[in-house]
Amino acid sequence: MNEERVLALAGLFQATGLAQQLANEGRCDETAMASSIGSVFRIDAPSVVGVYGDVSGVRLGLRQLITLLDENNRDVAITRMAFTVIRLERSLSRRPDLLERLQQGIVAAQRQVEHFGPESPQVVSRLAELYASTLSTLKPRVMVTGNPQQLQQPNVVEKVRANLLAAVRSAVLWRQLGGRQWQMLLYRRQCSMLARGLLTGSTINNT
Repeated sequence: MNEERVLALAGLFQATGLAQQLANEGRCDETAMASSIGSVFRIDAPSVVGVYGDVSGVRLGLRQLITLLDENNRDVAITRMAFTVIRLERSLSRRPDLLERLQQGIVAAQRQVEHFGPESPQVVSRLAELYASTLSTLKPRVMVTGNPQQLQQPNVVEKVRANLLAAVRSAVLWRQLGGRQWQMLLYRRQCSMLARGLLTGSTINNT
C-alpha cells in the first residue's frame, strides 16, 4: 500500500460518504463535493494529488477511511456502497462501448464546467444524467438508502448520482494504481497510518 492508493481510496470513500449524507439529510459538505466532482474532469492530471486538487480536497475521505479501518466505528452503508462501486467499475472496464460514452459525456460536460463551475446545478444535472444512462445500466447497481423524503427530491437525487460518478472515477484510479480489495484487509494498519499521515499533513498545510 502506498500514499497514492490511499488517496484514491479516500476519493472513493469521500464520494460515497457524500452520497450517503445527501440521502440522509438532503445536503452535504459543499467543499468536499466540489473536490469530488472536480476529480471527474481531471482525467489528465499530472499526479494523483492533482486529481483532487490537493490532499485537502479528500480530507473528508481520509477521515472516513480511518474510521473504516478502525473496526469500532465502521459506517456499514458507506462501506457497502464503496465496495459495490469497486465491483461496478470492474463491470465498466469490460464494456468499452459504455466507457467511450462516459468519456464523451464528461468531455461535453467540461464545456459547462468552464461556463458555470464544477458544482453548479447545470453540471451536476449533466453528470447525474450521464451516470443514469451508463453506469446505472450495469450490475451490480449501487443501492442508496436514506430518508425517503430526501430521496424524492430531484435535485438531491442528481447530487447523489453525480457523487457516485465521482466515486467510480476514484475506483478507476485505484485500480490503475494497482489497488485491489484484499489489500485493504491485508494492509489495514499500514493503510490507516498512511491516511493519518496524509490527513495530519493536509491540516498543517492549511492552517
